Amino acid sequence: MNQSLAFAAATAWSQPFFQHALLAGTFIALAAGLVGYFLVLRAQVFTGDALSHVAFTGAMAALAAGYDLRLGVFLACVLVGLLLAGIGRRGRADDVVIGGAFAWILGLGSFFLTLYTTSAGGMGNGSAGTTVLFGSIFGLDRQQTLTAVLIALAVTAAVLLIARPLLFATLDENVAAARGVPVRALGLGFLALVGVTAGEATQAVGSLLLLGLLAAPAGAGARLTDRPFRGLALAAGLAVGEMWTGLAAAAWIPQCPPSFAVMAAATLVYAATYLGRPTACRSQTVTA
Repeated sequence: MNQSLAFAAATAWSQPFFQHALLAGTFIALAAGLVGYFLVLRAQVFTGDALSHVAFTGAMAALAAGYDLRLGVFLACVLVGLLLAGIGRRGRADDVVIGGAFAWILGLGSFFLTLYTTSAGGMGNGSAGTTVLFGSIFGLDRQQTLTAVLIALAVTAAVLLIARPLLFATLDENVAAARGVPVRALGLGFLALVGVTAGEATQAVGSLLLLGLLAAPAGAGARLTDRPFRGLALAAGLAVGEMWTGLAAAAWIPQCPPSFAVMAAATLVYAATYLGRPTACRSQTVTA
């Protein structure tokens, strides 16, 4: 039994589909870890959950209209991210706005899925919805992998470029604004990057598990250190490590879906942070 599993793993690692998944997954996880850390710091994790609904609806709308589902995912995630940023105070999307849109967005996705599956082009094709919901990282071809890597690198560069002023605006909006930091523009730009990252991560883990890839590594990084830039690096490193672990587990156990394996690794690492000190971001004790 062990020999057969080892043979299956060795075979998978030598296949182009696995190499594509590993390359794309590495850079997608890197971008998700960086973006997710600021989502945690800015208390905007709920935004990632909203975009998971939007990703599904955008993909189904694109398919129903006869376009590539990835176009719909990216457009929907970026536009809704900007919309939420614009409605929220100072570029921050609040929970009431996001929660109020959940049911309508998901219902709209179901409507578009029905339109697609009953149309001539999508007749009998019920797998598209499953692919969007649970990801298809092992289904990426060479061109899709290259596109994923380039987009993830662009997001990574953009996050690193705005990291310092965004951190300032996150920790103290009023002081940052008084010193000339464009707080609102940063909020809009950041949520646009979240939308792009959500569109990319949907390919890896699917829209249903998208929030886990954005939140779990970042949450673990925030708990392990109270130094923001060290936490940012930890979040990115943990995300990449968890992606590698999940893909390796999926190669070792063919019956294990890669999206589940990645999320299992991320959840276990986050849970393990509770075994140490309570939190790195704990409040300081005030003495008289």
